[in-house]
Amino acid sequence: PCRPFHGYNRLLTSQIISYYESIHQHKKELPEYFNFASDVLDEWSQLEKDGRKAANPAFWWVNEEGEEVKWSFEELGFLSRKAANVLSEACGLQRGDRVIAVLPRVPEWWLLNVACMRTGIVLIPGTSQLTAKDVLYRLQASKAKCIITSDTLAPAVESVVPDCQFLKSKLIVGKGSRDGWLNLQDLL
Repeated sequence: PCRPFHGYNRLLTSQIISYYESIHQHKKELPEYFNFASDVLDEWSQLEKDGRKAANPAFWWVNEEGEEVKWSFEELGFLSRKAANVLSEACGLQRGDRVIAVLPRVPEWWLLNVACMRTGIVLIPGTSQLTAKDVLYRLQASKAKCIITSDTLAPAVESVVPDCQFLKSKLIVGKGSRDGWLNLQDLL
């Protein structure tokens, strides 16, 4: 499985260099707006569907226990659109709104990154080592309207929620449920 990656990467690298040189020489117009999710991910998904690109994983995650999650470009695109709908509809977020994600590096972390790119929502990543005081500072300073965290980190967030006037929704990643929290897996 590594050989197609390496061969394809060389081709991709030469294409990127060629494209960069054409832009540098003013032979190509720079786009006014660029969105990685729609301009790259969705394009690669379509190339896979049409058989013009070999099917390789767009995302491949393995944890310490050996559990794997593999998504094709099409799957990542589909799931990121669903996650974007969760952020827009269930959480009530709009383009330019800020969301803080305090998560370990689970697959949903990357999924939510792409969903935020897709919708124009500003993602503020936070490490799972943040204390309640750290979370409070980030929520107040950023004026984030949503926080996304795991069921194990939710109690620290709940302890500071009363001091966060801009926070409108709380999204939990995991199998657990908590009062006042939306569950990402249920909504997906």
